[in-house]
Amino acid sequence: MTQLPSDDERLARAALSRLMEPSDWIGLALVAVAGPFDALRIATGQMTAGHGLQAELLRTLDRETTTGTTQPLSDALERWAPRVKDLAPERDLAVVGRLGGALLIPGDAVWPAALADLGLGEPLCLWARGRFTDGIPAVGATVAVVGSRDSTNYGNQVTGDISSGLVQRGYCVISGGAYGIDAQAHRSALAAEADHVATMAVMAGGLDRYYPAGNEELLRAIASRGILLAEVPPGAAPTRWRFLQRNRLIAALASATIVVEARWRSGALNTAHHAAGLGRGVGAVPGSVYSANSAGTHRLLRDGSATAITDAAEAAELAGPVGTALEPGTLETLADHDGLGVDDLLLLDALPVRRGSTVDKLAIVAGIPVRSVLAGLGRLEAAGLAVPDAGGWRRGRRG
Repeated sequence: MTQLPSDDERLARAALSRLMEPSDWIGLALVAVAGPFDALRIATGQMTAGHGLQAELLRTLDRETTTGTTQPLSDALERWAPRVKDLAPERDLAVVGRLGGALLIPGDAVWPAALADLGLGEPLCLWARGRFTDGIPAVGATVAVVGSRDSTNYGNQVTGDISSGLVQRGYCVISGGAYGIDAQAHRSALAAEADHVATMAVMAGGLDRYYPAGNEELLRAIASRGILLAEVPPGAAPTRWRFLQRNRLIAALASATIVVEARWRSGALNTAHHAAGLGRGVGAVPGSVYSANSAGTHRLLRDGSATAITDAAEAAELAGPVGTALEPGTLETLADHDGLGVDDLLLLDALPVRRGSTVDKLAIVAGIPVRSVLAGLGRLEAAGLAVPDAGGWRRGRRG
C-alpha cells in the first residue's frame, strides 16, 4: 500500500521551498539523501551533517570527494542562513488555502508523475490554484505553447489557431502566463470552451499576486477555470533565475513544446532546450526571414532541434494522440543539468544540438563573458556535455 505524505512532510517541504531557490542542486541533493525532515534541520542549523552524509551528497551531485575544492554544503548553508528567520510554513499554507489553493508534494495522488523525468531537478513541491483537485493534466494530454513577449500580429494569430485547435482535440495548453505569445495561448485555450482543463500557467513568483499586473484579468480566469502552478511560496517575487527554472517545469509537464515566435535570445528557447533534453517533442513555427521575432525559431529549425509546425494538426501530430505519450519517469532526463552552476547551465542551454557554434556566438546567446564560456566549455567537455565540432562547439550528452 502506498504511503501517503504526512502533514509534517508538507510543512517541511513548504519551508524548504522558501529557503532554497528552484533548482538549488545542493538543496535538492540534500533532500534526496537525507529526506525533507533532516534536510530542513541541517539547512536551518538544527542538525549537523556527518561525513557519511556529506560523502553521499557529493556522490549524488556526481562530484569527486577528493578534489579539495570548496565544500558545497558549507557554501549552501551560508547561502540559506539569511532566510531561516523568515520561515513560516504554516503561514504560507494558510495564505494559499485562503486563495482556494494547496501545496502539492511528491506522493500526493494529484502530483504530476511527469516531473519525475527531471531526476534530481524534480521540484520539492508545487503551490497550486484552480482546478487541480482532480489531478494535473497528464503529460500525454498537455502541449506547451511559448514564445516572445513582444509578439507580432502574425504570432498572435498563429498562436490562437494552434492553441484553440489543440484544446478542441482534447489537449491542455500550458505556458508561462507572460505577455505576448504566452498570454495569447492561454486566452485562446480558455475561449475554446472545453469541458476538460484547457490551460495551465506555471508562474515564476508566488501565487498570491498576479504577475505581470497587465495580465491580472487573464490570470484570474486561469485560476478559476484552469490551473496556476508555482515552485516558490506565496510572497516570492519573480526573478530572472526563477523565470529560467520554471521553464523546465513547463517542458516536463508537456508532451511537446511549440515555440511560435522567439528572438535570438528568447527565454522560450530555454524551454525548448529543456524539452529536447527530456526527449519531448519540440516544434517551431516559421516566420518572416525579415522578422527579428522569428530569429530564434529559425535557429531551432536550422540546428535540427525542432520540427516545423504550421497549424494545430501538426502540433497534435508532434505531441501524439492524447494520452499516448511516453510513461513519465522512464527517461534519462535533466541529468545533463545536474550539479551545474548558473554559468554552465546557461552555456549548456546555448549550445546547438547540431553544427558547432563559435565561442563568441555562445557568449552572446548565453549572455555570459567569453572567459566564462571558455572555462565552462572545459568543464562541460569533461562531463561529455560539450563536443568540439568544425571549429566550434555543439551539445553532447552525459554518458
